[in-house]
Amino acid sequence: MRLSEIQDIGISQKLTLESQEQGLKRHVLAGLPDVKSHALVVCGIRRCGKSTLLRQFVQKLNRPYFYFNFDDIRLVSFSHTDFRLLDKVIIDSCAKLIFFDEIQSADRWELYVRQKLDEGFQVLITGSNASLLSRELGSRLTGRHLSMELFPFSYNEFCSFFAIPAGDKSFSDYLEKGGFPEYLKTGNMNILTQLQSDILYRDIAVRYGIRDAASLQRLFVYLVSNPARLFSPSKLTNIAGVKSPTTVLEYISFFESAYLIHLLPRFAWSVKAQNLAPKKLYIADTGFIKTGAVSFSGNYGILLENCVYNFLRAKTGSSGLPANMEIYYFTGKNGGECDFIFSPNNNFSCIQVCWELTIDNQDREINGLLEAMDFFNLDYGIIITFNTEDIIQTAGKRIDVIPVWKYITQ
Repeated sequence: MRLSEIQDIGISQKLTLESQEQGLKRHVLAGLPDVKSHALVVCGIRRCGKSTLLRQFVQKLNRPYFYFNFDDIRLVSFSHTDFRLLDKVIIDSCAKLIFFDEIQSADRWELYVRQKLDEGFQVLITGSNASLLSRELGSRLTGRHLSMELFPFSYNEFCSFFAIPAGDKSFSDYLEKGGFPEYLKTGNMNILTQLQSDILYRDIAVRYGIRDAASLQRLFVYLVSNPARLFSPSKLTNIAGVKSPTTVLEYISFFESAYLIHLLPRFAWSVKAQNLAPKKLYIADTGFIKTGAVSFSGNYGILLENCVYNFLRAKTGSSGLPANMEIYYFTGKNGGECDFIFSPNNNFSCIQVCWELTIDNQDREINGLLEAMDFFNLDYGIIITFNTEDIIQTAGKRIDVIPVWKYITQ
């Protein structure tokens, strides 16, 4: 590329960034560290607000900054040799604070970031591909980066965005719409549909050289139509239209790397046993379930469980802990099942999720939770429902039945 091209692109990108609305101040903004020794990396699914968050952060720092977005069609020919030209542009800007957007699109970016850190620059990074980011961060920036995952709006942020109180009605809206800022701003469902398409084709099919993009889409549509369930790769080969379960697993790993889905392991004391056991699959945002599924059956219990999972995962991911490492599902020897075992700092909590407790399901839900509580030697458990609040005392144990909107606003 030419130096003048990079200069012009950088100027236009920064003007575009600064012309956008400031947006809702995210709850994690206050916790972002102002450090120069480490690159601050904010990762997460596309369009969840990473750029907006870091723009709010640089405004808070109130220092001159240089901005460059690598996810720009004008940079399709940008190569690692062009970092020399980018260097000249940064020097001319006289800014010691650098903000790189969607950096995984640039080849050998980690070497350049390491160089800028060594030169005393403060570096902020966003990225939308977990595997690409983790590989480079682990190999070249070990000990020189601080990472956090950003998610679409939480329920608290949803209520703040619309200036509405927490409660049954607002939570129902949140469950239906999800938390992607642009969709909430416009109400246009095509935004979510296009976002899914962009991720599937541009971020996955093109990046990984998948010629049969139709099979990729078929598999994703099936998964998004069947959230919060165990999956079997061998049973998904016909659905996806591929020959091998290995291909299914490869596709699922691509979905996970793009933050479209998340996999939940079964609890076991042995890591090997965890890896061998089937996993449950959750979708990144409930809005995707309503727009991406072939048909929505109206099973709001599934939506509720998916929403609670995303809330628990955000409590780990946003704090910099490894995703999924402290959340599990539980299957007992007596057949009892518990939706979530949540263990921050090895303090286990057992959580069951159902839309409502009825005569038909209360024995199954309570007994599954009790078996998990017995396994972990706990005398307290939680059942999250849509709007039921109660206390159950049984077998010397206490179970609190909590409306979901109260639980996730704690």
